[in-house]
Amino acid sequence: MLMRNDKLKHHLHLHFLVFIAGFTAILGELITIEAFSLVWYRMLIAGVIMFVYIKIVKIDIRVSPKHILKFLLAGIIIALHWITFFAAINASNVSITLAMFSTGAFFASFIEPIFFRRKIIGYEIVFGLIVILGVVLIVNSEIKYLTGILLGISSAFFSSLFAVINGRFVEKHNATVISFYEFIGGVAFISVYLLVSKNGFSNDFFDLPTTDWVYIGILASVCTAYAFIAAVHIMRYISPYTVVLSYNLEPVYGIILALLFFGESEMMSSNFYYGAILILLTVLAEALLKNKPNLFGRKK
Repeated sequence: MLMRNDKLKHHLHLHFLVFIAGFTAILGELITIEAFSLVWYRMLIAGVIMFVYIKIVKIDIRVSPKHILKFLLAGIIIALHWITFFAAINASNVSITLAMFSTGAFFASFIEPIFFRRKIIGYEIVFGLIVILGVVLIVNSEIKYLTGILLGISSAFFSSLFAVINGRFVEKHNATVISFYEFIGGVAFISVYLLVSKNGFSNDFFDLPTTDWVYIGILASVCTAYAFIAAVHIMRYISPYTVVLSYNLEPVYGIILALLFFGESEMMSSNFYYGAILILLTVLAEALLKNKPNLFGRKK
């Protein structure tokens, strides 16, 4: 009975993390500053929190300069993912952004074989074509949000690239240490951009409304530092298959939350929902096939 309760607790924790991931888009809509500034604050504060956590649990962060450089470069990729993600929300809305974010599995199907040096599986091509069909449905019905759609697709690409690269890193290094250096890389990259831009680190950059400070604090602490650390912890008790499948529900949670928070501004045409459902079902089907190799008689 105790073991069953522990299992339920870990699964509820997992879905809470997926809920948090979906809530990130809501915070992106509520925060008023532009995407580059938002991600700079997010990664800086999350990095500080993670450093405190590393000191408390006494994690050794010493790695070779070669690997540090790789982590820093990966941090630029995740920074670009978050920048395009929040820019997509600003250019369209939460529903459009999350629907496009679901195309990440499509990109991963082609990026993963390059990094792991394997052939592209036939069903990945089929699923990729179905995802493209879903995107076409959404574009045709919501062409006024084309900029947001393109930014959302870009965010999905950077997210997939980052996930595949991190998949290689965690084979040899502590995930918390990796994330810490990646946050440093992201902050450094955005800082250089802000310094060479017209406004840079002006007084206005640090003069934020109180509500923005509150939302950024939640985003950096709960939705970033805690979510990163907890995701690593949960995988000790739940299979990677279940974790991957559950995180594919992030757009579902996010779109439902957007409808609850923002009402009519998040209401889309019927073709949008047809396209979004098509993409989500394809992503879930691919996760089932990829993580259950014995499904439908396929050999391990």
